[in-house]
Amino acid sequence: MQTAAKKTSVATVWSWLENVPDPEIPVISVVDLGIVRDVVWVDDRLVISVTPTYSGCPATAVISLEIENELRRHDVEKVEIKTILSPAWTTDWITEAGRQKLKDYGIAPPVNGAASCAGALMRPAFSAVECPHCGSSETKCVSQFGSTPCKASYRCEECLEPFDYFKSF
Repeated sequence: MQTAAKKTSVATVWSWLENVPDPEIPVISVVDLGIVRDVVWVDDRLVISVTPTYSGCPATAVISLEIENELRRHDVEKVEIKTILSPAWTTDWITEAGRQKLKDYGIAPPVNGAASCAGALMRPAFSAVECPHCGSSETKCVSQFGSTPCKASYRCEECLEPFDYFKSF
C-alpha cells in the first residue's frame, strides 16, 4: 500500500496509465488519447484529472474505473478521479503515437479542416482525410455518424474500403 512517506513518482504513474486503453478504441491508451490531464499527489491520495472527449461520452465511467483498477494493481489505495470539463478536450491533445496507433488500427486520425462530415456530404470534392488502409487522399464521407459518436464513416475511392474517421473537435 502506498503511504505518504513512499509515494511513487508522478512519471511512473504516467507510465502505468499508458496501460489503460480507451474502451471504445482499445489500441490507444487514455494517455495517448490526451484525456489524462494531470497526475498529482495530494497528501497520501493520488489525484488523476481526466477530460472526457465530450461531456456525454458513455465511456467516461468505464475509463475512470479502469484507471482506478490500474493504480490499485500497483498498490495505490487512495485514488481520486477528477473530471475536468474546461477547457474542453480537443483532438489536438492526441499524441503523435496515438495518431499512428489509430491509423494502424484502421481509423483515420483527425485532420484539421475535416471537422464535419456534413459539409463533406454536400461537396463533391474529395476530403483531406487519408485512407488508413492504402494512404489515398481520395476519400469521401459516407455518414457523419460512425461506430461511436466521436467517429464518422468514410470510404476510400482508391481501395474501396470503408473506414472510421476520428472526428476533429
